[in-house]
Amino acid sequence: QPHRDPLLQLVSLQEASGCWPLHPALAAALGKTSKEVENTKPASVNKEVWATVLALIWLHGFKMAAKEEWELLAMKAVSWLKAQN
Repeated sequence: QPHRDPLLQLVSLQEASGCWPLHPALAAALGKTSKEVENTKPASVNKEVWATVLALIWLHGFKMAAKEEWELLAMKAVSWLKAQN
């Protein structure tokens, strides 16, 4: 399998609603294992909420130089998060 740009991989995993699923492909895009991503999730937090928060943190932490490319999808994700309460 050819190396994919982690940003493109992350973008392709976002669902139409704005959230990200807690999926092994998301963990790979973030440079983590599925276990690392799932084992750090607080018990009371919904899986999609956790995955979406991780994706947003990764974007802001590692891809600020490309912010124009992902700013709108991040806004959609934040709107989805706010709707989750």
